[in-house]
Amino acid sequence: MICFHNGTVLTGFAMMEHCSVLVEEGTIADVFSERRFEQKHFDAGVKIIDVGGAYISPGFIDTHIHGLGGFGTDDAVYTQIASTGDAADSIIEMSRLLVRHGVTSFNPTLYPAPGDVLVNAVSRVAAAMGRESGARIMGLHLEGPFISPRKLGVQRPETVSPVDISFMEKLWNASGGHIVNMTVAPEIKNMRDLALYCIKKGIVLQAGHTDAQYENMVEGMQAGILHATHLFNAMSKLDQRNPNAVGAVLIHPEMSCEIIADGAHVHPDLFKLLMRDKPIDKIVLVTDSLRPTAQERGPFFANGEEVVFHSGCFFRKTDDICAGSGLTMIRGVRNMVNFGFSVEDAVKTASSNPAGVMRYRQKGTIVPGMDADITVFDREYQVKAAMVGGELKYCDL
Repeated sequence: MICFHNGTVLTGFAMMEHCSVLVEEGTIADVFSERRFEQKHFDAGVKIIDVGGAYISPGFIDTHIHGLGGFGTDDAVYTQIASTGDAADSIIEMSRLLVRHGVTSFNPTLYPAPGDVLVNAVSRVAAAMGRESGARIMGLHLEGPFISPRKLGVQRPETVSPVDISFMEKLWNASGGHIVNMTVAPEIKNMRDLALYCIKKGIVLQAGHTDAQYENMVEGMQAGILHATHLFNAMSKLDQRNPNAVGAVLIHPEMSCEIIADGAHVHPDLFKLLMRDKPIDKIVLVTDSLRPTAQERGPFFANGEEVVFHSGCFFRKTDDICAGSGLTMIRGVRNMVNFGFSVEDAVKTASSNPAGVMRYRQKGTIVPGMDADITVFDREYQVKAAMVGGELKYCDL
């Protein structure tokens, strides 16, 4: 048993000052005041951790992440630049490093690749599940291949595919049934067939890398596409004559959305618009971080190409096109607060909200009976401890 005490508990729906959290057998056993802590008589085997007034929050859940520290899903495809020979080992290293940034669960995210290469990559990433040394892998996020060639970002046009249910079945089987979420373009022909297939498999569909008009988005919502990938990025922009993808997400309260809070992908003042227009439980903080994020030395590679970091994110070296984020979840939480969110709401976007969208029913809140996934961070937004399933994976207290 472990007891975190002398902290401010962010339960996922409220903030409780001067509180303690008791963990037993991998779950939250109790949440109580410091007054009650002083009255309790703990067995000798209980480990007491004084957090010194820090925040005790649900563990962060990153549902869109490509890599960290020089490791990542790229290694399943581009083994010639891999840090290790085994792609699963690379994902395990991601898991180990993520807890230092407050992440206790994540969905490793794969860019599309040609045909059998993607199928093999999915299989290799899924092979890391159950072997984690830190944050837990909840399942895979596929960022394609059924996306718009008009909104690729840095993705390669030869990797984009029309809807193909037989190919989707290959991907599903290769994952061992562990694809959790998938980015798609709602306007693509036969998308409804794909959506119905994914609903049966329990896959959360996200509108992204899309050139959809407003009516395409509404049709997608009717087919169950109710989440959006990195809002404002790689999607059709709001227009006075057609709200398009961005407008559809803002107009419809039932739509949830990812947001990259690095201050580069989305202007900080747009977060004020988001706070006004979206229910707080529909906003999901993601990093979309690339494999060189927090890597100490270069050269840096992402998606098989060399990238450089400047102006707040990574850019492809050959043409200076934005390649992706260098954000971590704890910095994202800090940035959300700087952009105008309360610390309670910022933590919700990193924990209870992704848990709700992804249907992780035992995660995202600190209440008795829930999984003991806990992140402790101080008032300067430095992670001090991370617990996964009741096991301390990182502690600097």
